[in-house]
Amino acid sequence: MRRSPMPVLLAAGLVVMWSSGFVGAELGTRHAPATTLLAWRFVIVVIPLAAWCLWRGARMSGRDLAGHAVVGALAQAGYLYGVFAAAEAGVAAGTVALIAALQPLAATALAVPLLGERVRARQVVGLAVGLFGVALVVGAELRAPGAAPGWGYALPFGAMLSLVTATLVERRWRPGGSAMAAMAVQCSVSAVLFTALAAGTGTLAPPADPGFWTAVAWVVVLSTVGGYGLYWANLERIGVARVSALLYLTPPTTLVWALVMFGRPVGVEAVAGMAVCAAAVALVVDRRPVPPARRGRGLRPESVPGTPPAPPRRDGR
Repeated sequence: MRRSPMPVLLAAGLVVMWSSGFVGAELGTRHAPATTLLAWRFVIVVIPLAAWCLWRGARMSGRDLAGHAVVGALAQAGYLYGVFAAAEAGVAAGTVALIAALQPLAATALAVPLLGERVRARQVVGLAVGLFGVALVVGAELRAPGAAPGWGYALPFGAMLSLVTATLVERRWRPGGSAMAAMAVQCSVSAVLFTALAAGTGTLAPPADPGFWTAVAWVVVLSTVGGYGLYWANLERIGVARVSALLYLTPPTTLVWALVMFGRPVGVEAVAGMAVCAAAVALVVDRRPVPPARRGRGLRPESVPGTPPAPPRRDGR
């Protein structure tokens, strides 16, 4: 019996579309500040989401609403600002994607004191190896002509830590509600924050350059609808752990995007650094089930350290 190609197509689509966000950040910040691009991205995205919630009469408790607002501020606003601001500072899209992919390493390190997780020897080695891999890539970029300023590389690290914090908060809080309602709340919070930031810095007015609106369409259609939409679709079929493994393929895919879009060659040190980081992630991410004695601490049995905040289940829990 022939197997359906749909699972493979969905998985490949997720990797390609999720990677497009890092390229879209670089593409958009060539035409406008990061705050302008992000404000208009979320203003456009939140309109159909809010309309859908009104049409369906979606309801959410105050506790769940507050939980998704906090997660949205961290996982979307905090994370995306760091990614887009890094691109604006001149950090290569592939490097930003690589640093963002270190989330499981940082989450594992923080889960020890915050969630009572035990760390194994191989995970300690993986943390050290991952930092070495990033050092290879960042060091190569800093030595290249026209490199981004050193502080620019702190921005994707901050973005990654914001997403890690969102993951840990979500696991403790566990806000409920439907997936679409949760997304609407999170995107609404991001729209308010980025619009206020852009207005406060005098960057809210969009430029007349058509390239800006092309970039907005890119991040709305490919990154938000495509990336997040395929994230949900894959999550329904293969679960959190396997989806997280797919996201580890985004750095090399982003390098290919950057080669095609910007003609940026792929250096040997970049490839070596990403290979080292892939090995580090394999060491750190533990796929073994959580022991029953630890399941009462607010962790979801299907979760692994470093996964993006999981969506609410269909029953709202």
